[in-house]
Amino acid sequence: MHHAQDQPASGTALVVVARDDGMRTTTVTELERRYGSDYRIVPGAGPGEVEAALSAAGDPLVAVLLGGLGEGDPDGLDVLRTCHSAHPGAVAVALIRWGDFGTARPIFEAITVGQLDRWVYAPQGRADEEFHRSVTEVLDEWSSRQDGGFEAVRIVGDRWDPHAQHLRDQLTRNRIPLGFYEAGSPGGQGLLADLGLERPRLPVVVVRFKPEQTVLQAPSDLEVAEAFGLFDPLDPDAVHDVVVVGAGPAGLGASVYAASEGLDTLQVECEAVGGQAGTSSLIRNYLGFPTGVSGSRLAFSAYQQAWAFGTRFSFMRTASSLRTEDGVHRVSLGDGSVVQARTVVVATGAAWRRIGVPELESFTGRGVFYGAAVSEAPAMAGRHVFVVGGGNSAGQAAVYLSRYAEKVTLLVRRPSLTETMSDYLIRELVALPRVEIRYRVQVAGGGGSDVLETVVLRDLDTGAETEEPGMLFVMIGSEPRTDWLAGTLARDRWGFLLTGAALTGGADGDVVGPAWPLERAPALLETSTPGVFAAGDVRQGSVKRVASAVGEGALAVTLVHAHLASLAAAR
Repeated sequence: MHHAQDQPASGTALVVVARDDGMRTTTVTELERRYGSDYRIVPGAGPGEVEAALSAAGDPLVAVLLGGLGEGDPDGLDVLRTCHSAHPGAVAVALIRWGDFGTARPIFEAITVGQLDRWVYAPQGRADEEFHRSVTEVLDEWSSRQDGGFEAVRIVGDRWDPHAQHLRDQLTRNRIPLGFYEAGSPGGQGLLADLGLERPRLPVVVVRFKPEQTVLQAPSDLEVAEAFGLFDPLDPDAVHDVVVVGAGPAGLGASVYAASEGLDTLQVECEAVGGQAGTSSLIRNYLGFPTGVSGSRLAFSAYQQAWAFGTRFSFMRTASSLRTEDGVHRVSLGDGSVVQARTVVVATGAAWRRIGVPELESFTGRGVFYGAAVSEAPAMAGRHVFVVGGGNSAGQAAVYLSRYAEKVTLLVRRPSLTETMSDYLIRELVALPRVEIRYRVQVAGGGGSDVLETVVLRDLDTGAETEEPGMLFVMIGSEPRTDWLAGTLARDRWGFLLTGAALTGGADGDVVGPAWPLERAPALLETSTPGVFAAGDVRQGSVKRVASAVGEGALAVTLVHAHLASLAAAR
Protein backbone atom coordinates (compact mmCIF):
# COMPACT_ATOMS: atom_id res chain seq x y z
CA MET A 1 0.00 0.00 0.00
CA HIS A 2 1.19 3.48 -0.79
CA HIS A 3 0.94 6.28 1.73
CA ALA A 4 1.45 9.98 1.18
CA GLN A 5 5.05 10.46 2.27
CA ASP A 6 8.13 11.81 0.53
CA GLN A 7 11.49 10.14 0.12
CA PRO A 8 14.56 11.99 1.46
CA ALA A 9 15.80 14.81 -0.76
CA SER A 10 19.05 12.90 -1.15
CA GLY A 11 17.15 10.18 -3.05
CA THR A 12 17.37 6.42 -3.00
CA ALA A 13 20.49 4.27 -3.12
CA LEU A 14 21.52 0.88 -4.47
CA VAL A 15 24.46 -0.36 -2.38
CA VAL A 16 27.09 -2.82 -3.60
CA VAL A 17 29.26 -4.22 -0.80
CA ALA A 18 32.06 -6.61 -1.83
CA ARG A 19 35.81 -6.96 -1.31
CA ASP A 20 36.11 -8.71 -4.70
CA ASP A 21 37.22 -5.70 -6.78
CA GLY A 22 36.30 -7.24 -10.15
CA MET A 23 32.77 -8.22 -9.08
CA ARG A 24 32.18 -4.89 -7.35
CA THR A 25 33.44 -2.79 -10.27
CA THR A 26 31.52 -4.70 -12.96
CA THR A 27 28.30 -4.58 -10.92
CA VAL A 28 28.61 -0.87 -10.11
CA THR A 29 29.33 -0.03 -13.76
CA GLU A 30 26.21 -1.91 -14.93
CA LEU A 31 24.03 -0.37 -12.23
CA GLU A 32 25.23 3.17 -12.96
CA ARG A 33 24.69 2.76 -16.68
CA ARG A 34 21.13 1.44 -16.32
CA TYR A 35 19.83 3.00 -13.08
CA GLY A 36 22.11 5.99 -12.44
CA SER A 37 19.48 8.61 -13.33
CA ASP A 38 16.99 7.32 -10.74
CA TYR A 39 19.20 5.91 -7.98
CA ARG A 40 22.51 6.66 -6.32
CA ILE A 41 24.89 3.74 -6.76
CA VAL A 42 26.99 3.42 -3.59
CA PRO A 43 29.91 0.92 -3.54
CA GLY A 44 32.04 -0.22 -0.61
CA ALA A 45 34.39 -3.02 0.38
CA GLY A 46 32.78 -3.42 3.81
CA PRO A 47 30.11 -1.99 6.16
CA GLY A 48 32.30 0.89 7.38
CA GLU A 49 33.11 2.02 3.84
CA VAL A 50 29.45 1.75 2.83
CA GLU A 51 28.22 3.85 5.77
CA ALA A 52 30.88 6.52 5.10
CA ALA A 53 29.88 6.66 1.42
CA LEU A 54 26.17 6.89 2.31
CA SER A 55 26.89 9.69 4.80
CA ALA A 56 28.88 11.59 2.16
CA ALA A 57 25.93 11.20 -0.23
CA GLY A 58 23.52 12.79 2.27
CA ASP A 59 22.15 9.56 3.78
CA PRO A 60 19.85 8.46 0.95
CA LEU A 61 17.21 5.80 1.57
CA VAL A 62 18.72 2.37 0.83
CA ALA A 63 16.47 0.30 -1.45
CA VAL A 64 18.72 -2.66 -2.25
CA LEU A 65 21.82 -4.14 -0.61
CA LEU A 66 23.81 -6.28 -3.06
CA GLY A 67 26.43 -8.22 -1.10
CA GLY A 68 29.21 -10.21 -2.73
CA LEU A 69 29.57 -13.88 -1.76
CA GLY A 70 32.28 -16.22 -3.01
CA GLU A 71 36.06 -16.75 -2.92
CA GLY A 72 36.79 -13.04 -2.56
CA ASP A 73 34.03 -12.60 0.06
CA PRO A 74 33.77 -15.84 2.08
CA ASP A 75 32.08 -13.94 4.94
CA GLY A 76 29.77 -12.08 2.52
CA LEU A 77 26.55 -13.16 4.25
CA ASP A 78 27.79 -11.82 7.61
CA VAL A 79 28.80 -8.52 5.96
CA LEU A 80 25.39 -8.29 4.27
CA ARG A 81 23.65 -9.02 7.58
CA THR A 82 25.61 -6.22 9.29
CA CYS A 83 24.65 -3.75 6.55
CA HIS A 84 21.03 -4.94 6.62
CA SER A 85 20.70 -4.35 10.36
CA ALA A 86 21.49 -0.67 9.69
CA HIS A 87 18.98 -0.53 6.79
CA PRO A 88 16.23 -3.06 7.61
CA GLY A 89 13.85 -1.66 4.97
CA ALA A 90 16.22 -2.59 2.13
CA VAL A 91 15.97 -5.81 0.13
CA ALA A 92 19.03 -7.96 0.97
CA VAL A 93 20.43 -9.70 -2.11
CA ALA A 94 23.44 -12.05 -2.37
CA LEU A 95 25.62 -11.34 -5.41
CA ILE A 96 27.42 -14.42 -6.73
CA ARG A 97 29.51 -15.36 -9.76
CA TRP A 98 27.89 -17.73 -12.24
CA GLY A 99 29.27 -21.22 -11.71
CA ASP A 100 30.27 -20.66 -8.07
CA PHE A 101 28.03 -23.51 -6.95
CA GLY A 102 29.64 -23.76 -3.51
CA THR A 103 27.60 -20.71 -2.47
CA ALA A 104 24.29 -22.48 -3.06
CA ARG A 105 23.85 -24.14 0.34
CA PRO A 106 24.65 -21.08 2.52
CA ILE A 107 22.40 -18.92 0.34
CA PHE A 108 19.43 -21.27 0.54
CA GLU A 109 19.89 -21.67 4.31
CA ALA A 110 20.02 -17.87 4.73
CA ILE A 111 16.84 -17.44 2.66
CA THR A 112 15.10 -20.19 4.65
CA VAL A 113 15.79 -18.52 8.00
CA GLY A 114 14.83 -15.07 6.72
CA GLN A 115 18.32 -13.52 6.74
CA LEU A 116 18.37 -12.97 2.98
CA ASP A 117 15.63 -11.95 0.54
CA ARG A 118 17.07 -12.99 -2.83
CA TRP A 119 20.17 -13.88 -4.80
CA VAL A 120 21.37 -12.79 -8.26
CA TYR A 121 24.25 -13.66 -10.55
CA ALA A 122 26.74 -10.81 -10.91
CA PRO A 123 26.73 -9.30 -14.42
CA GLN A 124 28.93 -11.15 -16.93
CA GLY A 125 29.54 -8.05 -19.04
CA ARG A 126 27.80 -5.07 -20.56
CA ALA A 127 23.99 -5.15 -20.90
CA ASP A 128 23.61 -8.47 -19.07
CA GLU A 129 19.84 -8.61 -19.36
CA GLU A 130 19.41 -11.58 -17.01
CA PHE A 131 21.12 -9.53 -14.30
CA HIS A 132 18.96 -6.49 -15.06
CA ARG A 133 15.75 -8.53 -15.02
CA SER A 134 16.68 -9.75 -11.53
CA VAL A 135 17.52 -6.21 -10.36
CA THR A 136 14.24 -4.86 -11.76
CA GLU A 137 12.29 -7.57 -9.92
CA VAL A 138 14.08 -6.64 -6.69
CA LEU A 139 13.34 -2.94 -7.21
CA ASP A 140 9.70 -3.78 -7.96
CA GLU A 141 9.50 -5.77 -4.71
CA TRP A 142 11.09 -2.90 -2.78
CA SER A 143 8.83 -0.25 -4.27
CA SER A 144 5.73 -2.33 -3.54
CA ARG A 145 6.75 -2.26 0.16
CA GLN A 146 7.28 1.48 0.09
CA ASP A 147 5.26 4.59 0.51
CA GLY A 148 4.89 7.23 -2.18
CA GLY A 149 4.54 6.99 -5.94
CA PHE A 150 1.46 7.37 -8.12
CA GLU A 151 -1.82 7.24 -6.21
CA ALA A 152 -4.55 5.99 -8.55
CA VAL A 153 -6.98 6.17 -5.62
CA ARG A 154 -6.91 8.31 -2.50
CA ILE A 155 -8.79 7.48 0.68
CA VAL A 156 -9.40 10.00 3.46
CA GLY A 157 -10.62 8.42 6.68
CA ASP A 158 -9.92 7.17 10.18
CA ARG A 159 -7.16 4.52 10.17
CA TRP A 160 -9.05 2.25 12.59
CA ASP A 161 -12.48 2.62 10.97
CA PRO A 162 -13.44 -0.93 9.81
CA HIS A 163 -14.96 0.44 6.59
CA ALA A 164 -11.78 2.35 5.69
CA GLN A 165 -9.69 -0.70 6.59
CA HIS A 166 -11.88 -2.95 4.39
CA LEU A 167 -11.52 -0.59 1.42
CA ARG A 168 -7.75 -0.31 1.89
CA ASP A 169 -7.39 -4.08 2.08
CA GLN A 170 -9.54 -4.69 -1.03
CA LEU A 171 -7.67 -2.10 -3.11
CA THR A 172 -4.24 -3.23 -1.88
CA ARG A 173 -5.06 -6.86 -2.70
CA ASN A 174 -6.13 -5.82 -6.20
CA ARG A 175 -2.75 -4.03 -6.61
CA ILE A 176 -4.30 -0.59 -7.04
CA PRO A 177 -1.78 2.18 -6.09
CA LEU A 178 -3.34 3.76 -3.04
CA GLY A 179 -2.75 6.85 -0.93
CA PHE A 180 -4.31 6.84 2.56
CA TYR A 181 -4.73 10.11 4.47
CA GLU A 182 -5.81 10.35 8.10
CA ALA A 183 -8.91 12.56 8.18
CA GLY A 184 -7.50 14.61 11.07
CA SER A 185 -4.02 15.09 9.58
CA PRO A 186 -2.95 18.26 7.72
CA GLY A 187 -2.70 16.19 4.49
CA GLY A 188 -6.17 14.75 4.92
CA GLN A 189 -7.76 18.09 5.83
CA GLY A 190 -6.01 19.78 2.91
CA LEU A 191 -7.31 17.13 0.52
CA LEU A 192 -10.90 17.50 1.83
CA ALA A 193 -10.61 21.30 1.47
CA ASP A 194 -9.37 20.93 -2.12
CA LEU A 195 -12.40 18.73 -2.84
CA GLY A 196 -14.72 21.32 -1.26
CA LEU A 197 -15.93 18.86 1.38
CA GLU A 198 -16.59 20.42 4.80
CA ARG A 199 -18.41 17.64 6.69
CA PRO A 200 -18.11 14.55 4.50
CA ARG A 201 -19.25 11.06 5.34
CA LEU A 202 -16.03 9.13 5.86
CA PRO A 203 -14.24 7.38 4.33
CA VAL A 204 -13.96 9.54 1.22
CA VAL A 205 -12.67 7.72 -1.88
CA VAL A 206 -11.18 9.74 -4.74
CA VAL A 207 -10.83 7.84 -8.04
CA ARG A 208 -8.06 9.63 -9.96
CA PHE A 209 -7.23 7.29 -12.86
CA LYS A 210 -10.30 8.11 -14.96
CA PRO A 211 -10.55 11.19 -17.24
CA GLU A 212 -13.18 12.60 -14.87
CA GLN A 213 -12.16 12.44 -11.18
CA THR A 214 -14.84 10.70 -9.09
CA VAL A 215 -15.40 11.46 -5.40
CA LEU A 216 -17.37 8.96 -3.28
CA GLN A 217 -18.45 9.37 0.36
CA ALA A 218 -18.67 6.24 2.55
CA PRO A 219 -19.18 4.12 -0.59
CA SER A 220 -20.42 0.54 -0.74
CA ASP A 221 -18.36 -2.07 -2.59
CA LEU A 222 -20.88 -1.83 -5.45
CA GLU A 223 -20.41 1.94 -5.74
CA VAL A 224 -16.62 1.52 -5.79
CA ALA A 225 -16.90 -1.16 -8.49
CA GLU A 226 -19.16 1.06 -10.60
CA ALA A 227 -16.78 4.02 -10.23
CA PHE A 228 -13.90 1.80 -11.34
CA GLY A 229 -15.84 0.55 -14.37
CA LEU A 230 -15.70 -3.05 -13.10
CA PHE A 231 -19.31 -3.77 -14.01
CA ASP A 232 -19.90 -5.26 -17.43
CA PRO A 233 -23.63 -5.64 -17.98
CA LEU A 234 -24.53 -9.33 -17.73
CA ASP A 235 -26.57 -10.89 -20.53
CA PRO A 236 -29.38 -12.85 -18.81
CA ASP A 237 -30.13 -14.80 -22.01
CA ALA A 238 -26.57 -15.96 -22.72
CA VAL A 239 -25.72 -19.56 -21.86
CA HIS A 240 -21.98 -19.72 -21.14
CA ASP A 241 -19.89 -22.86 -21.47
CA VAL A 242 -18.72 -22.40 -17.87
CA VAL A 243 -19.35 -20.01 -15.01
CA VAL A 244 -16.58 -19.95 -12.41
CA VAL A 245 -17.74 -18.75 -9.00
CA GLY A 246 -14.82 -17.32 -7.00
CA ALA A 247 -11.49 -15.86 -8.12
CA GLY A 248 -8.99 -17.35 -5.70
CA PRO A 249 -6.22 -19.63 -7.02
CA ALA A 250 -8.66 -22.46 -7.85
CA GLY A 251 -11.10 -20.19 -9.69
CA LEU A 252 -8.33 -18.34 -11.52
CA GLY A 253 -6.72 -21.67 -12.47
CA ALA A 254 -10.07 -22.81 -13.90
CA SER A 255 -10.71 -19.61 -15.85
CA VAL A 256 -7.19 -19.41 -17.32
CA TYR A 257 -7.39 -22.97 -18.66
CA ALA A 258 -11.06 -22.74 -19.71
CA ALA A 259 -10.62 -19.49 -21.64
CA SER A 260 -7.29 -20.54 -23.14
CA GLU A 261 -8.98 -23.69 -24.49
CA GLY A 262 -11.71 -21.70 -26.21
CA LEU A 263 -14.54 -22.04 -23.71
CA ASP A 264 -16.94 -19.11 -23.21
CA THR A 265 -15.99 -18.32 -19.59
CA LEU A 266 -17.56 -15.96 -17.06
CA GLN A 267 -16.00 -15.49 -13.62
CA VAL A 268 -17.95 -14.08 -10.67
CA GLU A 269 -16.10 -12.73 -7.60
CA CYS A 270 -17.57 -10.98 -4.55
CA GLU A 271 -14.32 -9.46 -3.26
CA ALA A 272 -10.76 -9.20 -4.57
CA VAL A 273 -8.93 -11.59 -6.88
CA GLY A 274 -6.70 -14.02 -5.03
CA GLY A 275 -8.91 -15.15 -2.17
CA GLN A 276 -6.97 -16.08 0.95
CA ALA A 277 -3.78 -16.49 -1.09
CA GLY A 278 -4.09 -12.85 -2.14
CA THR A 279 -3.53 -11.84 1.48
CA SER A 280 -0.36 -13.94 1.85
CA SER A 281 2.69 -11.69 1.98
CA LEU A 282 5.13 -14.21 0.49
CA ILE A 283 4.39 -17.66 -0.94
CA ARG A 284 7.78 -19.37 -0.92
CA ASN A 285 6.86 -22.87 -2.08
CA TYR A 286 4.95 -22.12 -5.31
CA LEU A 287 6.53 -23.88 -8.28
CA GLY A 288 8.67 -21.67 -10.52
CA PHE A 289 9.28 -18.82 -8.07
CA PRO A 290 12.59 -19.73 -6.39
CA THR A 291 12.73 -16.52 -4.35
CA GLY A 292 9.01 -16.45 -3.55
CA VAL A 293 6.08 -14.44 -4.85
CA SER A 294 3.56 -12.29 -2.98
CA GLY A 295 0.01 -13.61 -3.03
CA SER A 296 -1.37 -10.41 -4.53
CA ARG A 297 1.21 -10.44 -7.36
CA LEU A 298 0.49 -14.07 -8.22
CA ALA A 299 -3.28 -13.47 -8.16
CA PHE A 300 -3.11 -10.29 -10.22
CA SER A 301 -0.87 -11.94 -12.83
CA ALA A 302 -3.36 -14.84 -13.07
CA TYR A 303 -6.23 -12.36 -13.43
CA GLN A 304 -4.44 -10.58 -16.28
CA GLN A 305 -3.72 -13.95 -17.90
CA ALA A 306 -7.36 -15.07 -17.72
CA TRP A 307 -8.54 -11.68 -19.01
CA ALA A 308 -6.07 -11.86 -21.93
CA PHE A 309 -7.49 -15.26 -22.92
CA GLY A 310 -11.00 -13.83 -22.96
CA THR A 311 -12.51 -14.58 -19.54
CA ARG A 312 -15.21 -12.07 -18.66
CA PHE A 313 -15.20 -10.94 -15.03
CA SER A 314 -18.00 -9.71 -12.81
CA PHE A 315 -16.69 -8.22 -9.55
CA MET A 316 -18.46 -7.28 -6.32
CA ARG A 317 -21.31 -9.71 -7.02
CA THR A 318 -22.08 -12.53 -4.60
CA ALA A 319 -23.59 -15.83 -5.71
CA SER A 320 -26.82 -16.38 -3.77
CA SER A 321 -28.30 -19.62 -5.18
CA LEU A 322 -27.94 -22.35 -7.82
CA ARG A 323 -30.74 -24.00 -9.79
CA THR A 324 -30.50 -26.60 -12.54
CA GLU A 325 -33.15 -27.25 -15.21
CA ASP A 326 -32.78 -29.27 -18.43
CA GLY A 327 -29.00 -29.43 -18.06
CA VAL A 328 -28.63 -25.63 -17.76
CA HIS A 329 -27.37 -24.23 -14.46
CA ARG A 330 -28.64 -20.84 -13.28
CA VAL A 331 -26.55 -18.94 -10.73
CA SER A 332 -28.48 -16.11 -9.04
CA LEU A 333 -26.41 -13.15 -7.84
CA GLY A 334 -26.89 -10.84 -4.89
CA ASP A 335 -28.00 -7.90 -7.02
CA GLY A 336 -30.89 -9.91 -8.53
CA SER A 337 -29.22 -10.79 -11.82
CA VAL A 338 -28.95 -14.39 -13.07
CA VAL A 339 -26.23 -16.02 -15.20
CA GLN A 340 -26.63 -19.29 -17.10
CA ALA A 341 -24.09 -21.94 -18.03
CA ARG A 342 -23.79 -25.53 -19.23
CA THR A 343 -21.23 -26.18 -16.46
CA VAL A 344 -20.28 -24.48 -13.19
CA VAL A 345 -17.02 -24.54 -11.24
CA VAL A 346 -17.58 -23.63 -7.58
CA ALA A 347 -14.37 -22.14 -6.19
CA THR A 348 -15.73 -19.91 -3.45
CA GLY A 349 -13.05 -21.06 -1.01
CA ALA A 350 -13.23 -20.65 2.72
CA ALA A 351 -13.35 -17.74 5.17
CA TRP A 352 -11.26 -17.31 8.30
CA ARG A 353 -12.88 -18.68 11.42
CA ARG A 354 -13.74 -15.97 13.97
CA ILE A 355 -11.92 -16.04 17.29
CA GLY A 356 -15.15 -16.39 19.29
CA VAL A 357 -14.33 -13.88 22.06
CA PRO A 358 -17.31 -11.47 22.17
CA GLU A 359 -15.37 -8.50 23.58
CA LEU A 360 -12.91 -8.68 20.66
CA GLU A 361 -15.53 -8.52 17.89
CA SER A 362 -15.90 -4.74 18.20
CA PHE A 363 -12.15 -4.37 17.60
CA THR A 364 -12.24 -6.06 14.16
CA GLY A 365 -10.19 -3.82 11.89
CA ARG A 366 -9.04 -1.80 14.92
CA GLY A 367 -6.36 -4.08 16.30
CA VAL A 368 -8.00 -7.45 15.56
CA PHE A 369 -7.33 -8.52 11.97
CA TYR A 370 -8.49 -11.70 10.25
CA GLY A 371 -6.11 -13.14 7.71
CA ALA A 372 -2.70 -11.67 6.94
CA ALA A 373 -4.01 -8.14 6.35
CA VAL A 374 -0.88 -7.11 4.48
CA SER A 375 -1.95 -3.49 4.18
CA GLU A 376 -1.88 -3.19 7.98
CA ALA A 377 1.69 -4.45 8.46
CA PRO A 378 3.46 -1.04 8.25
CA ALA A 379 1.12 0.31 10.95
CA MET A 380 2.49 -2.33 13.35
CA ALA A 381 5.87 -0.57 13.59
CA GLY A 382 7.03 -0.47 17.23
CA ARG A 383 4.11 -2.62 18.42
CA HIS A 384 3.82 -6.10 19.89
CA VAL A 385 1.77 -8.31 17.58
CA PHE A 386 0.13 -11.63 18.44
CA VAL A 387 -0.56 -14.03 15.57
CA VAL A 388 -3.10 -16.74 16.42
CA GLY A 389 -2.88 -20.00 14.49
CA GLY A 390 -0.68 -22.97 13.72
CA GLY A 391 -0.92 -23.30 9.93
CA ASN A 392 1.27 -22.02 7.10
CA SER A 393 -0.76 -18.82 6.70
CA ALA A 394 -0.18 -17.92 10.36
CA GLY A 395 3.54 -18.69 10.00
CA GLN A 396 3.87 -16.55 6.86
CA ALA A 397 2.04 -13.69 8.55
CA ALA A 398 4.37 -13.86 11.56
CA VAL A 399 7.43 -13.72 9.28
CA TYR A 400 6.08 -10.74 7.34
CA LEU A 401 4.89 -8.83 10.41
CA SER A 402 8.31 -9.29 12.06
CA ARG A 403 9.72 -6.89 9.45
CA TYR A 404 7.67 -4.09 10.98
CA ALA A 405 6.60 -5.01 14.51
CA GLU A 406 8.93 -4.74 17.49
CA LYS A 407 7.95 -8.25 18.54
CA VAL A 408 5.73 -11.00 17.11
CA THR A 409 4.35 -13.81 19.26
CA LEU A 410 2.78 -16.81 17.55
CA LEU A 411 0.06 -18.33 19.76
CA VAL A 412 -0.55 -22.06 19.17
CA ARG A 413 -3.15 -24.25 20.92
CA ARG A 414 -1.30 -27.50 20.17
CA PRO A 415 1.93 -28.58 21.92
CA SER A 416 3.75 -28.62 18.55
CA LEU A 417 3.66 -27.12 15.02
CA THR A 418 5.00 -30.16 13.16
CA GLU A 419 1.57 -31.53 12.14
CA THR A 420 0.16 -28.24 10.90
CA MET A 421 3.02 -26.18 9.41
CA SER A 422 5.66 -26.74 6.70
CA ASP A 423 9.10 -27.58 8.04
CA TYR A 424 10.87 -24.72 6.22
CA LEU A 425 8.49 -22.21 7.80
CA ILE A 426 8.99 -23.60 11.32
CA ARG A 427 12.78 -23.28 10.89
CA GLU A 428 12.38 -19.71 9.64
CA LEU A 429 10.22 -18.72 12.63
CA VAL A 430 12.60 -20.28 15.15
CA ALA A 431 15.53 -18.40 13.59
CA LEU A 432 13.89 -14.95 13.57
CA PRO A 433 15.02 -12.93 16.61
CA ARG A 434 11.81 -10.88 16.85
CA VAL A 435 9.50 -13.91 16.74
CA GLU A 436 8.51 -15.98 19.77
CA ILE A 437 6.34 -19.12 19.64
CA ARG A 438 4.09 -19.97 22.60
CA TYR A 439 2.38 -23.36 22.74
CA ARG A 440 -0.77 -24.49 24.59
CA VAL A 441 -2.19 -20.98 24.88
CA GLN A 442 -5.36 -19.26 23.68
CA VAL A 443 -6.78 -15.73 23.58
CA ALA A 444 -9.38 -15.28 26.31
CA GLY A 445 -10.09 -11.55 26.09
CA GLY A 446 -8.76 -8.10 25.41
CA GLY A 447 -9.55 -4.43 25.68
CA GLY A 448 -8.72 -0.87 24.78
CA SER A 449 -10.33 2.48 24.13
CA ASP A 450 -10.43 3.30 20.39
CA VAL A 451 -8.12 0.46 19.37
CA LEU A 452 -7.25 -2.92 20.87
CA GLU A 453 -4.47 -2.25 23.39
CA THR A 454 -4.19 -5.38 25.52
CA VAL A 455 -4.80 -9.09 24.98
CA VAL A 456 -5.70 -11.63 27.70
CA LEU A 457 -3.95 -14.98 27.22
CA ARG A 458 -4.89 -18.23 28.95
CA ASP A 459 -2.48 -21.09 29.57
CA LEU A 460 -4.43 -24.21 28.52
CA ASP A 461 -2.58 -26.47 30.99
CA THR A 462 -2.75 -24.36 34.15
CA GLY A 463 -5.67 -22.03 33.39
CA ALA A 464 -3.54 -19.05 34.44
CA GLU A 465 -4.33 -15.80 32.61
CA THR A 466 -2.03 -12.88 31.76
CA GLU A 467 -2.82 -9.50 30.22
CA GLU A 468 -0.26 -8.19 27.75
CA PRO A 469 -0.12 -5.19 25.40
CA GLY A 470 -0.46 -5.95 21.69
CA MET A 471 -2.59 -6.32 18.58
CA LEU A 472 -4.02 -9.49 17.09
CA PHE A 473 -3.88 -11.22 13.69
CA VAL A 474 -6.14 -14.28 13.67
CA MET A 475 -5.70 -17.30 11.37
CA ILE A 476 -7.37 -20.28 13.08
CA GLY A 477 -8.77 -22.33 10.25
CA SER A 478 -11.45 -21.77 7.72
CA GLU A 479 -15.16 -22.19 7.10
CA PRO A 480 -16.23 -22.99 3.54
CA ARG A 481 -18.30 -20.37 1.72
CA THR A 482 -21.15 -22.73 0.85
CA ASP A 483 -24.17 -21.31 2.70
CA TRP A 484 -25.66 -20.36 -0.66
CA LEU A 485 -25.57 -24.04 -1.68
CA ALA A 486 -27.25 -25.48 1.46
CA GLY A 487 -29.74 -28.14 0.39
CA THR A 488 -28.68 -27.81 -3.27
CA LEU A 489 -25.35 -29.66 -3.24
CA ALA A 490 -24.23 -32.43 -0.87
CA ARG A 491 -21.97 -31.13 1.90
CA ASP A 492 -20.28 -32.63 4.96
CA ARG A 493 -21.20 -31.51 8.47
CA TRP A 494 -18.67 -28.68 8.31
CA GLY A 495 -20.12 -27.37 5.06
CA PHE A 496 -17.42 -28.54 2.64
CA LEU A 497 -18.71 -29.78 -0.74
CA LEU A 498 -18.55 -33.52 -1.39
CA THR A 499 -17.13 -34.56 -4.75
CA GLY A 500 -16.31 -37.72 -6.69
CA ALA A 501 -16.08 -40.96 -4.75
CA ALA A 502 -17.14 -39.25 -1.49
CA LEU A 503 -20.66 -38.99 -2.98
CA THR A 504 -21.07 -42.74 -3.56
CA GLY A 505 -18.70 -44.28 -1.04
CA GLY A 506 -21.35 -45.07 1.57
CA ALA A 507 -20.71 -41.81 3.41
CA ASP A 508 -21.98 -41.62 6.99
CA GLY A 509 -24.87 -39.64 8.38
CA ASP A 510 -22.86 -36.43 8.46
CA VAL A 511 -23.70 -35.83 4.79
CA VAL A 512 -26.29 -33.10 4.24
CA GLY A 513 -28.00 -32.61 0.88
CA PRO A 514 -29.08 -34.62 -2.15
CA ALA A 515 -27.60 -37.94 -3.26
CA TRP A 516 -25.78 -38.50 -6.56
CA PRO A 517 -28.62 -38.98 -9.12
CA LEU A 518 -27.05 -40.86 -12.06
CA GLU A 519 -25.98 -44.44 -12.73
CA ARG A 520 -22.55 -43.35 -13.96
CA ALA A 521 -20.03 -42.54 -11.24
CA PRO A 522 -19.39 -38.86 -10.54
CA ALA A 523 -16.18 -37.42 -11.95
CA LEU A 524 -13.31 -36.71 -9.57
CA LEU A 525 -14.29 -33.11 -8.75
CA GLU A 526 -17.99 -33.37 -9.62
CA THR A 527 -20.54 -32.39 -6.96
CA SER A 528 -23.94 -34.02 -6.37
CA THR A 529 -25.32 -32.05 -9.36
CA PRO A 530 -23.90 -33.42 -12.64
CA GLY A 531 -22.00 -30.70 -14.51
CA VAL A 532 -21.27 -28.68 -11.34
CA PHE A 533 -17.69 -29.10 -10.16
CA ALA A 534 -15.84 -27.91 -7.03
CA ALA A 535 -12.18 -26.90 -6.79
CA GLY A 536 -9.91 -25.62 -4.04
CA ASP A 537 -10.59 -25.03 -0.35
CA VAL A 538 -14.39 -25.25 -0.73
CA ARG A 539 -14.11 -29.00 -1.41
CA GLN A 540 -13.91 -31.70 1.24
CA GLY A 541 -10.44 -33.24 1.34
CA SER A 542 -8.69 -30.43 -0.54
CA VAL A 543 -5.03 -29.75 0.21
CA LYS A 544 -4.66 -26.21 1.54
CA ARG A 545 -1.93 -25.21 -0.91
CA VAL A 546 -2.01 -22.64 -3.71
CA ALA A 547 -0.47 -25.08 -6.20
CA SER A 548 -3.09 -27.73 -5.36
CA ALA A 549 -5.92 -25.22 -5.79
CA VAL A 550 -4.59 -24.09 -9.18
CA GLY A 551 -4.20 -27.74 -10.17
CA GLU A 552 -7.76 -28.55 -9.14
CA GLY A 553 -9.00 -25.57 -11.14
CA ALA A 554 -7.13 -26.85 -14.19
CA LEU A 555 -8.38 -30.42 -13.65
CA ALA A 556 -11.95 -29.16 -13.31
CA VAL A 557 -11.67 -27.71 -16.84
CA THR A 558 -10.70 -31.15 -18.23
CA LEU A 559 -13.85 -32.53 -16.58
CA VAL A 560 -15.88 -29.58 -17.94
CA HIS A 561 -14.75 -30.49 -21.49
CA ALA A 562 -15.84 -34.11 -20.96
CA HIS A 563 -19.24 -32.99 -19.64
CA LEU A 564 -19.79 -30.58 -22.54
CA ALA A 565 -18.86 -33.36 -24.98
CA SER A 566 -21.41 -35.69 -23.36
CA LEU A 567 -24.09 -32.97 -23.62
CA ALA A 568 -23.28 -32.50 -27.31
CA ALA A 569 -23.43 -36.26 -27.91
CA ALA A 570 -26.83 -36.48 -26.21
CA ARG A 571 -28.40 -33.87 -28.47
